[in-house]
Amino acid sequence: AGVERVMGFATEKQVETFLQYTPFVERAIIASGIILVKYWLEETMADQTERFEERINDYRKIWKLSPMDLESHRRWYDYSRARDAMFAATDTDESPWYVVDSHDQRRGRLNCIAHLLSLIPYEEIQRTKVKLPKRQPKGDYVEPEHPFRRIPNRY
Repeated sequence: AGVERVMGFATEKQVETFLQYTPFVERAIIASGIILVKYWLEETMADQTERFEERINDYRKIWKLSPMDLESHRRWYDYSRARDAMFAATDTDESPWYVVDSHDQRRGRLNCIAHLLSLIPYEEIQRTKVKLPKRQPKGDYVEPEHPFRRIPNRY
């Protein structure tokens, strides 16, 4: 309901219909026994700019930058309005949105994983101790003298 609205991939009526019916669909999904969890990975305008500039200035990362990314950078406030409308329409007690602080992407992901695991009921599994077995005897095995085609060690 964000990119579709902002980029015109759906009409305003289609977006409104989608947002209107989403809570009902989510309730049905949950009623069927599925654990439904929704996360929004939040980044600031400065974070997005820094991430995109890093991609622009690093030839190893430039491939990650798409024309859609550039347009999303330009239309920050349109996306913010679309996000706000999506939250207003689809953040329910049965299926809330959880916002993840993604300023530090690694920590954000770890916090998200920890939160997700805290929502899933599980029973502790008793683990058996694992011991690495001894290797078999060498016996009559001899390393071949074949000149393997090895790749260069560049790093």
